[in-house]
Amino acid sequence: MTEPESPRRVLLLTHTGRAEAREVATAALDALVSNGLLVRVPAIELKDLGVDPDRPGVECVDTEHGAGDGCELALVVGGDGSILRALELTYHARTPVLGVNLGHVGFLAEAEPEELDAMIEAIVHRRYAVEDRLALDVRVVHDGDTLFRTFAVNEASVEKGARERMLEVVVEIDGRPLSRWGCDGVVCATPTGSTAYNFSAGGPVVWPEVEALCLVPLSAHALFARPMVVGPSSVIAIETIARTDGTGVLWCDGRRTVDLPAGTRVEVRRGEHPVRLARLHQAPFTDRLVAKFGLPVEGWRGIGERRRRRDDAVATVLP
Repeated sequence: MTEPESPRRVLLLTHTGRAEAREVATAALDALVSNGLLVRVPAIELKDLGVDPDRPGVECVDTEHGAGDGCELALVVGGDGSILRALELTYHARTPVLGVNLGHVGFLAEAEPEELDAMIEAIVHRRYAVEDRLALDVRVVHDGDTLFRTFAVNEASVEKGARERMLEVVVEIDGRPLSRWGCDGVVCATPTGSTAYNFSAGGPVVWPEVEALCLVPLSAHALFARPMVVGPSSVIAIETIARTDGTGVLWCDGRRTVDLPAGTRVEVRRGEHPVRLARLHQAPFTDRLVAKFGLPVEGWRGIGERRRRRDDAVATVLP
């Protein structure tokens, strides 16, 4: 006897504080249910969307813990902050995340609200690709004890705890000391996060397929305090100086934080497994940079056009 096929589940996460997001999410829910998919939604968001939790095709979950378990996809309606939250909820389940952009830049998002119909069709017919992105494993150690452990999609930043004080740190790469800085902090970023905090701090933009870690000092008082790129197997350690009275703060993706007393060590390395982003378009990363940052490209003629002009010029001088 053939076992019945399990229903296809999609986790729907919404920035319900925005009216447009609620409208788009409700339309997406209706479309997915009408196509036979089971849509899982956190209870508080169902209430905000005005959806009956007993409605057929809707699966209400009371807690966000394990929300992505058993789902083939997480659909997120919001900005990059909402997508980072979704990646946090689905990281251990390894559920791919597909974002609909209602934020300002939406670098992690794949679709705009006006593309909703095409996006739903792609989900229903599984016409999307899954892209693995390097994540960070972050560990906080004090007096030999692990105080905190988490992961990061974009970056882990060690920052000063008080505005009026500098943070004194020593940075280590692969078990060897690199430099000591009095600074506002240090950012460790992934290629995915290279266009976020890392970019604002003056770090390099790294193409997603490049496996590397970025290290960017923040307002460091030192002769050598340049952004650096290290290999994916490297371990970066940031130690706050024990004999100072200043404390620091660790931020991961701007969402998870822990205080760092003097003498704390923060170790950053490649994550055990990647985060997963669903992609509808296979456009080059260059095109995404241009579109998201509004970069000026007027006057570009392209390789094909330059080759045609060269061939035309050659033709005019050949007999």
